[in-house]
Amino acid sequence: MNNDPQSIITMAWNDPQWGNNGRGGGGPPDLDELWKRFNQKLNAMLGGKGRSGGGDGSGGGGFSGFRIPGGAGLLIALAILIWLASGFYIVDAGQRGVVLRFGKYVETTMSGPRWHIPYPIESVEVVNVDRVRTVEIGYRNNVKAKVLSESLMLTDDENIIDLLFSVQYTIKNPVDYLFMNRDPDEAVRQTAESAMREVVGKSKMDFVLYEGRAEVADRAAKLMQKILDRYKTGVSISKLNMQNAQPPEQVQAAFDDAVKAGQDRERLKNEGQAYANNVIPRAKGMAARLHEEAMGYQQQVVADAQGEASRFSQILVQYNKAPQVTRERMYQDAMQQVLTNTTKVLVDDKQGSNLLYLPLDKLMQAAGAAAPAQSASTAAPQSTQRGSTQSDPLRNRDALRSRDREARP
Repeated sequence: MNNDPQSIITMAWNDPQWGNNGRGGGGPPDLDELWKRFNQKLNAMLGGKGRSGGGDGSGGGGFSGFRIPGGAGLLIALAILIWLASGFYIVDAGQRGVVLRFGKYVETTMSGPRWHIPYPIESVEVVNVDRVRTVEIGYRNNVKAKVLSESLMLTDDENIIDLLFSVQYTIKNPVDYLFMNRDPDEAVRQTAESAMREVVGKSKMDFVLYEGRAEVADRAAKLMQKILDRYKTGVSISKLNMQNAQPPEQVQAAFDDAVKAGQDRERLKNEGQAYANNVIPRAKGMAARLHEEAMGYQQQVVADAQGEASRFSQILVQYNKAPQVTRERMYQDAMQQVLTNTTKVLVDDKQGSNLLYLPLDKLMQAAGAAAPAQSASTAAPQSTQRGSTQSDPLRNRDALRSRDREARP
């Protein structure tokens, strides 16, 4: 016997008493009677006893006689409770719940206990927005496990470098992260590689390898964020870490030689600059000193010339007043100035044929040696007399000059 519910309903509709309803005639079937028979057969199939609300189906109209047996009703109620309870879920701190209704986005829930209409009507995707995710470019898990197709990059000066780096990111928009990209991690990896190749392609090799590594990483991170926002990936770049940057292994030795040569060049340049820093200030100081000395000499010559001109003007005034006396005095001053720096004097005696030689240097040395030999108390008058008699050979010279002038016609 077929106990399928559909077969039971079919048998009820094929009942020979269809439409009689205990009354003769061909009217429509009694739905209450059909429902009662259906319940009886269902209870018999489930092992229960068929019963109706009023015994004969006359108590209350419509479906008032419908009652599900205790075991079946309890199972159905329990199933409904389990189904409703399956809609409860908990969103932890740092997570977001994305509620979907028949696959379409409905809302985003915050942390805490939540409930949604159970499956298959609604479903929930829980996304951790505080977790820091990492993608590696140029290697996988270990810097020795290189992926050359990602790590080899061309610089602006047409050199090839082997660059390994990693990108750390978080999720800032769970909806975009789930629905706008098929594989967000792969999108971040490809975007990072593309941005880094663009930045490296616009930079020199030495800049990328040495002094500009931090700047290259910063520029690449900003460019990555701009591209990811344009793609609506819902990703926020936290940090870009440069793991390793070096020339390819095949040219490492040649590159080391080039680096050493560059270091020698910088060393020699620094030494030359240090020497220049030492010599140039000294030369500038000497030039400034010579310039000051020249300016001082210029001022001295000008002052001397002005003084001589003023003295000559004053002498001219006196000469006009007494020409003979002034001329004689000028002659004496000139001879004194000339003979002061000489040690030998030859005097031409017009009355004889011999020249008179005056050893002024000997006379001056003798006068200078005799003066300290005498004491200050006893020899003061004698030294004064000796000084007057010897009188510095200049007095004898003046006497000779006076005699010579008297002898002139």
